[in-house]
Amino acid sequence: MLYVKNVPNWERALRILMGAAGLGYAGMNWGVSSLAVGIGVIGAVLAITGLLGFCPMCAMVGRKLDRGY
Repeated sequence: MLYVKNVPNWERALRILMGAAGLGYAGMNWGVSSLAVGIGVIGAVLAITGLLGFCPMCAMVGRKLDRGY
């Protein structure tokens, strides 16, 4: 494995939900709002980090997943 998961399960679920909401908003307003492109990109990043369980920005600041021991 090339990465170590650094996002807890509750945050992963939240990232997936928020990413799907952002992508849904972007899909509905793509030609109408210029803000939709930015929200779509942010939604895609949130969804991908939620699915993978790894956030590069969290890794850069040294965040580690608490394993409970």
